[in-house]
Amino acid sequence: MAPIAVGDVLPDGKLAYFDEQDQLQEVSVHSLAAGKKVILFGVPGAFTPTCSLKHVPGFIEKAEELKSKGVTEILCISVNDPFVMKAWAQSYPENKHVKFLADGSATYTHALGLELDLQEKGLGTRSRRFALLVDDLKVKAANIEGGGEFTVSSADDILKDL
Repeated sequence: MAPIAVGDVLPDGKLAYFDEQDQLQEVSVHSLAAGKKVILFGVPGAFTPTCSLKHVPGFIEKAEELKSKGVTEILCISVNDPFVMKAWAQSYPENKHVKFLADGSATYTHALGLELDLQEKGLGTRSRRFALLVDDLKVKAANIEGGGEFTVSSADDILKDL
């Protein structure tokens, strides 16, 4: 399947997270994105170096600026289980705006056409690193990285697209 691209409609799918009451919830991507301007960014794995030290912190640091430009949701997805995503989110106590969502079986990542085979590194199927700017379910920017790169999917890159 071809990767999601500018002009495409964001596919619907279910992702998981723990709510404020520590209850496991499942949410549809469309319920988070319909009628809104959202950023959906994906990372190969929670607690991995580039993801934890650069990609996620950039969106946390730039969240207010992104919100001031009309972004209503900043969604981080990774092919990890919701327990891992909860622990990872808790490692950023300064975070007020980025939602951490689990795609445990990579089902949604496959729907986006952004799966990455990391079996030879012992990581199985993961997500390519990416950042999408979506307005009312329509993709306005699709910043998708190759291999292990981090050159086009940062919060600063998305700010240029707003």
